[in-house]
Amino acid sequence: MRRYLSILFIICLYLTGCATKDDLLRVQFELDKQIRATDEKIAAVGQGSASLREEIAVLRNETAKVQEAIQSLRGSQAEGRAEITDIREQLQQIRGMADSLRKDLSSISARAGKREDEEKTLREKLDNITFKVNFIENFLGIGKHDEPSRTPAEKKQSSATQTNDSAGKVRMDKESLYAAAYDLFKEGRYEKSRDAFEGFLKQYPDTEFSDNAQFWLGECYYFEKKYEKAIVEYDKVIKNFPEGNKIPYALLKQGLSFLSLGDKASGKLLLQQVAKDYPDTSQARIARAKLLEIR
Repeated sequence: MRRYLSILFIICLYLTGCATKDDLLRVQFELDKQIRATDEKIAAVGQGSASLREEIAVLRNETAKVQEAIQSLRGSQAEGRAEITDIREQLQQIRGMADSLRKDLSSISARAGKREDEEKTLREKLDNITFKVNFIENFLGIGKHDEPSRTPAEKKQSSATQTNDSAGKVRMDKESLYAAAYDLFKEGRYEKSRDAFEGFLKQYPDTEFSDNAQFWLGECYYFEKKYEKAIVEYDKVIKNFPEGNKIPYALLKQGLSFLSLGDKASGKLLLQQVAKDYPDTSQARIARAKLLEIR
């Protein structure tokens, strides 16, 4: 600012006629110097503007790239959300199918369990009926102790059949093996039935049929009038199968076996135990009736 004032002052002197030639030269020099400085500043400003424009252009390009990247990311996010939604729908469908399968399996299991319960109930009813029939027959002295008489030809044919059966014998499953032994018992073939039940127990010592097999083994001895052995086999029912349903049967038949051996004291104790521990069963009614007889 001071420079501009000095130059203005020199110009004023010139105009008033007081300035010398040196003063005019000095003024011209100063003016040229200021003009060059101004040109340089203008050039610098121009260069700065160009650089600034380049930077602005670069920034705009970068901004455009960032916007493109953001747009692409938004598109990817939208696609990702769509895929996640689709996956969730598929998972929901799979869960629905799994729930349906669980219901079907539960239904099938329930039907199978019901069928097994029905079969078990039928077996128990059949065993009860057989026990009652055998008891009444034994009580009245009309039990099946002998096989029906057969002709020599029938015996020969039976022997040949048994030989062929032995030669071609295959391992039977537990139900078939138990049923075969039980059929022999119902036919009154107690010795063979006993052997069959013993074989069953060796092969299947702990199945749903094992306590029954042990009981019928004792029954075979009972109907053969081998009461001591029958008592031992009945005792195995009580000790080896405490959760089975043959306990009252075994206790009752133990008591009857002791009575048959003439041991009234032991027989009465066992009959009283049946009547006390299983009061609402047919075995308890039979025990009470027998107790009335031996008083």
